Amino acid sequence: MAAAGGKSVLFVCLGNICRSPIAEAVFRKMATDSGAVDKWRIDSAATSTYEIGNPPDYRGAACMKKHGVPMRHVARQVTKEDFATFEYILCMDESNLRDLKKKANGVNNCKAKIELLGSYDPEKQLHIQDPYYGNEQDFEKVYEQCVRCCKVFLERNS
Repeated sequence: MAAAGGKSVLFVCLGNICRSPIAEAVFRKMATDSGAVDKWRIDSAATSTYEIGNPPDYRGAACMKKHGVPMRHVARQVTKEDFATFEYILCMDESNLRDLKKKANGVNNCKAKIELLGSYDPEKQLHIQDPYYGNEQDFEKVYEQCVRCCKVFLERNS
């Protein structure tokens, strides 16, 4: 939990078992390594109900372990409270963005800035493709994109 007056970011994808927990873990490690983790509230969630209660995909977990990035997460769905309490909600693709903006319309006190995580990518890859039906290389690509994007996001918000 971030200190009072701290910053907050919620990473979101469809099921919250592949892309968003990878982004959450990558960002948490970067914030920890930079000494800023205590200033942040960091979490991830899903637009859907498909995977609620499940751990991250084993291929994503293996990728994080390979890179020395700790990852502990249980999938959950985005709540109305998230829109009111998170400063940033960063999602992975246009479908997530549409779903989040639609949900945000039903929240009276929405304060979250809803953006694509890829909008921070110096290589201009806006969408982080879902690796669920892919292989280990697809998870590696998600990891690399998250590293690039989270680095820029952290720099801009430090």
